[in-house]
Amino acid sequence: MTTVGVAGASEEGTAAIMAAVTATRLPDPYPRYREIRERGAFITGEIGGRSATLVTRLAEASAVLGHSAAGHGFSDGINYRAGMRDGLGSLLRADPPDHTRLRRLVGRAFTPAVIESLAAEVTSLANELLDEALERAEIDAVAAFARPLPLRTICRLLGVPAADEEEFGGWADALTRGLDPYYLLTEEEQAACHRAGKAFDAYFVDLIARRRAAPQDDLLSRLVALHDDGDVLSERELLELCALLLVAGYETTANLIASGVLALVRNPDQLAALRADPGLVGSAVEEMIRYEAPVQFVARTFLTDAEIAGRSFARGDGAILMLGAANRDPEAFEDPDRFLAARYTGSVRTRRHLGLGVGIHYCLGAPLARMEAEIAFRVLLSRTRSFALAAETLAYRPQIVVRGLSELPLRLSA
Repeated sequence: MTTVGVAGASEEGTAAIMAAVTATRLPDPYPRYREIRERGAFITGEIGGRSATLVTRLAEASAVLGHSAAGHGFSDGINYRAGMRDGLGSLLRADPPDHTRLRRLVGRAFTPAVIESLAAEVTSLANELLDEALERAEIDAVAAFARPLPLRTICRLLGVPAADEEEFGGWADALTRGLDPYYLLTEEEQAACHRAGKAFDAYFVDLIARRRAAPQDDLLSRLVALHDDGDVLSERELLELCALLLVAGYETTANLIASGVLALVRNPDQLAALRADPGLVGSAVEEMIRYEAPVQFVARTFLTDAEIAGRSFARGDGAILMLGAANRDPEAFEDPDRFLAARYTGSVRTRRHLGLGVGIHYCLGAPLARMEAEIAFRVLLSRTRSFALAAETLAYRPQIVVRGLSELPLRLSA
């Protein structure tokens, strides 16, 4: 048994951590992930001037994520949002009992019925976007389809006017970059995070005040009106939750749709299987989340001493969970580097992936993301005869935590 602490950090471990967190910018980070994963389930090194343990495999990562001693994020030396703004979502950062209270309150407004009520509008939006896309011989599927669909959906869910959607997209880009270790951002990226945070807060302070004065049929009005035995969400909590919804409800879903399209283009046999049996779309979306996890890393700090999978962690130790590597773990998944549309059908038993988290921090918006992605692919498959890459090389956004394509040139035929 190895005790994790500053003394446990090694040069090799530090190099492995840096290799891991910079791999998401590569067109294909998974060979590097495989090499790191083969070194062991736990690798201890330093990042940001403190010790941290990289967790590379699914069983061990699941155990850490589900352990009550593993608090959210890093403390002290690594602060993903230091100096940017007071947080990017209370639910994202909180631990019990605060997390329990916030999730209970938000869950009363963000219900399955609310999500289901959006299905018709999401379908209409997807068809509208595809109408425009099919008028052109070639499109950037990121800009024309994958990003505007969830952006418009989350804006309408929150009651944000259509005229403000483009500005919201810019804020989301900057705030998402702010999820990365702050010291790895350039000065301009840090400044952009500051500007986006201030502009976002100012906008929502005004919108929250208007919803208090005149509630409407939107999620923000329901969040403003929440009360539970006299408990209410503070304005700061409302602002953080709105920022979380913007980033989690838009950026990750946009990346899921874009990477899913790319997976189908690169696996024509699986695309053909989906066209032959549209009933596989739900399983295919689940496989897309596993195969190319929109969120590649999450961090934890241990609130108390703990022993997990034969590894002892001391209070204050940090852990970095490699979700992208864990979701390709050959000990958990058969042919993990293959994209298989039917992997998650009822007749196939497979391990649960970590693409949407596990434990108390399991993604509250997972049903919305799944619904949007399933609708996007049902519409895309039903209204196109073929789609193919229109570029030989592809670039990814310069981010670490959230992985996504910068653009996806496609040729469509109806």
